[in-house]
Amino acid sequence: MSRQVVRSSKFRHVFGQPAKADQCYEDVRVSQTTWDSGFCAVNPKFVALICEASGGGAFLVLPLSKTGRVDKNVPMVCGHTAPVLDISWCPHNDNVIASGSEDCTVMVWEIPDGGLVVPLREPIVTLEGHTKRVGIVAWHPTAQNVLLSAGCDSVILVWDVSTGTAMLTLGPDVHPDTIYSVDWSRDGGLICTSCRDKHVRIIEPRKGTIMAEKSRPHEGTRPVHAVFVSEGKILTTGFSRMSERQVALWDTKHLEEPLSLQELDTSSGVLLPFFDPDTNIVYLCGKGDSSIRYFEITSEAPFLHYLSMFSSKESQRGMGYMPKRGLEVNKCEIARFYKLHERKCEPIAMTVPRKSDLFQEDLYPPTAGPDPALTAEEWMGGRDAGPLLISLKDGYVPPKSRELRVNRGLESSRRKAAPEAGGTPSVDAMSRMEEEMRKLQATVQELQKRLDRLEEALEAK
Repeated sequence: MSRQVVRSSKFRHVFGQPAKADQCYEDVRVSQTTWDSGFCAVNPKFVALICEASGGGAFLVLPLSKTGRVDKNVPMVCGHTAPVLDISWCPHNDNVIASGSEDCTVMVWEIPDGGLVVPLREPIVTLEGHTKRVGIVAWHPTAQNVLLSAGCDSVILVWDVSTGTAMLTLGPDVHPDTIYSVDWSRDGGLICTSCRDKHVRIIEPRKGTIMAEKSRPHEGTRPVHAVFVSEGKILTTGFSRMSERQVALWDTKHLEEPLSLQELDTSSGVLLPFFDPDTNIVYLCGKGDSSIRYFEITSEAPFLHYLSMFSSKESQRGMGYMPKRGLEVNKCEIARFYKLHERKCEPIAMTVPRKSDLFQEDLYPPTAGPDPALTAEEWMGGRDAGPLLISLKDGYVPPKSRELRVNRGLESSRRKAAPEAGGTPSVDAMSRMEEEMRKLQATVQELQKRLDRLEEALEAK
């Protein structure tokens, strides 16, 4: 009688542990809007949730420690005039969050340490350029103040938040229909998109060129989501022709056939993938599901290995994913999700069972830190760089609050970004660079005059 050989993996016994009732966020009215985003964003300081709001769009921001019942009069971020569809924390500043809305704008907000004490209605900067609702906002992983937004106008805009200008525009010639998902590569040199035209594209945004393209990665008509994973691969979630949910792994250099394709179940919720590059684990969270599946990605066939599934009784309306630096390493926690119920947000810790209390180096390789590797200008100039890594051995200590400075003069005088051909810099970006160059030259001339006067005074003495 032959025995089935079980694949060896340190993540084979990862289990999910929901937080106790007093560690949840109770009495929050989660948004009822129909849109395939997580409706939740978290970082080591705050949890943000998109909420129901009368007369406009709002989302709630709470310090992580402020658990328990949330006061119904708690101040919210409420500057949008229509429902908020997506929110995203800046990876380089834990006090800055971006939001996209049905009012066709993207707004960037600064949250004070300790949370809000009064409603926040004035953003740091309002980014106007889309002509239809904005459903996706995504920060560049390594370049400072670079934000991507995608709207139902089939346009992707890449913004320099510090000036409020659109640096790049990818128009309807790249995506002829609604964009379902956008994901940056780890070094921010490429983006991976999925579209209603049933194509997944890998794009170099600065040139506006499509590096690779796959038609119908899944045969079904429901939305496809795509993310970059390790070693030049992408992972997609979608539906078969018989409406079965699927997950597939692809080599970006050979998109003819998937490296792995697995059918999961017949539920109707769109699967949102979350990838952890430190452990090569991808988590699949379906809207309307009551479970989180997780898979390990390896460099050898069959490439995509099912690990396990966390299940609970209540279905999820959305999901937030904590960056690695916000986890409790002394408890062997390798991931934490913030599950949205109809009236509650529940943290769920993914843990590797270990007996030792010592730091587990194999579970926590150096991970992405909060410091940017590039400026917006360096990235626009063609440079790419991976994230600056930090060790979690002694725990993560958040840096002091950093103020996001915006050039108000340029922001208020800019024109709305119009769709331009390919990935060429916009007119606003060019005029901004020329204006900054003139100011710099004037400053140098003034310093030179002061230096000359100082030398004359010294000679006179």
